[in-house]
Amino acid sequence: MSDIIAEIRLPTRELRDDIPFYTKVLGMRMDMIYPADDPTVAVFSGYGLRLRIEKGAQEPAGTLRILTDNPNEFANGERQLTAPNGTKIEIEDRHPPLTMPDTQHAFVVRRLADQAPWIIGRAGMQYRDLIPDRLGGSIIASHIRIPDGGPVPDMVHYHTVGFQLIFCYRGWVDLVYEDQGAPFRLHAGNCVIQPPEIRHRVLYASDNIEVIEIGVPAEHVTTIDHDMELPNDRVNPDREFQGQKFVHHKAEDATWMPFRIKGFTCRDTTIAQNTNGVAGVQVVKASGASDWTSHTADILFTFVMEGSMTLHGEGKEPYSLQAGDAFVIPPDMKTKYMDASDDLELLEVSLPGAFNTL
Repeated sequence: MSDIIAEIRLPTRELRDDIPFYTKVLGMRMDMIYPADDPTVAVFSGYGLRLRIEKGAQEPAGTLRILTDNPNEFANGERQLTAPNGTKIEIEDRHPPLTMPDTQHAFVVRRLADQAPWIIGRAGMQYRDLIPDRLGGSIIASHIRIPDGGPVPDMVHYHTVGFQLIFCYRGWVDLVYEDQGAPFRLHAGNCVIQPPEIRHRVLYASDNIEVIEIGVPAEHVTTIDHDMELPNDRVNPDREFQGQKFVHHKAEDATWMPFRIKGFTCRDTTIAQNTNGVAGVQVVKASGASDWTSHTADILFTFVMEGSMTLHGEGKEPYSLQAGDAFVIPPDMKTKYMDASDDLELLEVSLPGAFNTL
């Protein structure tokens, strides 16, 4: 493939005006120009691009985005420019800081019976949105399924996130993670967290695999890593990725303990400890009658994995919930979990990991 070159063609009315802009202002290299007596075409290269500026070309002028570690030192600190040929130039930070939107608190109930659409997403997986308004962009909760098992057309990639959870709800899936050794199988009832920018890949899935994925913030970038191969040579399970450690929680190794709400027990996933308090994840079962409670967490999301219950909220009509339903309780709102079936099992995710229940 080394003998193949690709160019992007852009129009111009007067080529002589574009040459100093693309070479001196943008710092690109001019590789070709012709004809010599009255040039109408010039080719410039730089930053992984090859631009053909052609007099009289019919394409729109387009927009050129240049990403740099030092945007204030590029093009005299200008962030938006217009080339003589009309092309818009945007100068952006190559590694912009992660922006965490302020949570727009709301009481949310999402029922599986409401038949919200399943959307085809990355790698052919089907996504169902569990928090439609995403609390102002602060969180995304997705119910993901792959009906037909087998190899997953995934690539080594990473996410620019503040927190990300993968909880296996049904079936199993084979995964591999940077610095975590050989691929492993994530079984139903178990979960992993994907610390910020840890490289990973989904390899193989059982028929009718279903997972619950939580991402903070809701809109985050997924980047393909074309250079890393997994599993990689180094094994370092204690490595921190931006202050968070990889966690593979296994239900069979967990200890059940009293839950924060009377009448329930839980198994803690150690995620609060390993994210330095960014988030907490617990699996919850009923063991008796609950009280009215409120909480101080910024985000408190719950997914009904098995069984049924009635959710009472102050000033709200009671909600009868079944497996596949989800709800969000805003801080300081009084709620009560009632009519819990013997097989009720909940997945609760909180941000931050430690908060008060009143």
